[in-house]
Amino acid sequence: MGFEPTRAEHIGLAVQRLNHSATSSDYCRHEMAGSKAGEDPKKDAADQNFDYMFKLLIIGNSSVGKTSFLFRYADDSFSSAFVSTVGIDFKVKTVFRNDKRVKLQIWDTAGQERYRTITTAYYRGAMGFILMYDITNEESFNSVQDWIAQITTYSSENAQVILVGNKCDMEDERVISAERGKQLADQLGVQFFESSAKENFNIKTVFETLVDIVCDKMSESLDNNQTLNAGGDQAKGQRLTDQPTSAATTNCNC
Repeated sequence: MGFEPTRAEHIGLAVQRLNHSATSSDYCRHEMAGSKAGEDPKKDAADQNFDYMFKLLIIGNSSVGKTSFLFRYADDSFSSAFVSTVGIDFKVKTVFRNDKRVKLQIWDTAGQERYRTITTAYYRGAMGFILMYDITNEESFNSVQDWIAQITTYSSENAQVILVGNKCDMEDERVISAERGKQLADQLGVQFFESSAKENFNIKTVFETLVDIVCDKMSESLDNNQTLNAGGDQAKGQRLTDQPTSAATTNCNC
């Protein structure tokens, strides 16, 4: 008779595997390494040839489509079968922003309350959050404020957030209008998108926008730090969105 692991053992094994696999640095890492387009994406997880790494989290209530959203972006795949995420999982994808190779470590979190103590532990060091609700589910929309409170409590003050109303292909079952989503995003001071993992709508746009926002925020921090270190007498460093002035430039150009 086969042995069936308990839920707690499943979670323990998953966390152990992720802790072993995850990169030691939670923040942006800079390595002056060459960038090559067209490399095999399957090598991303083990590949250390990148300029910067961003840790991003997808959060929201259970069944809003977080896993489908991630799989559509990372693997360009979609399955209508619902499998609840146990604890937390992640994928790695490399993108190019202004000639810089940026490695994205994207964490898919379980939405159930019983996993909350596990998932919030991974908020530390996250540079960006995709906060997701289901446009066909009023409860998931009402929970957005609770998730914002979680971000405020467990993440750094510089973490950036994008609000996403997912499953916009299910228009006949919609209960949350795009106007309500946009109004809430404006109240929270974040950007807003509606998306569909099934139709591959706005998936790439959401991630690219979040990466750009993170880059802009980092640029501001670098400018402020360099100004303080120089006592305001030296010129500010190059912004992340600027083009490099030479091959030896070490500032981010995401």
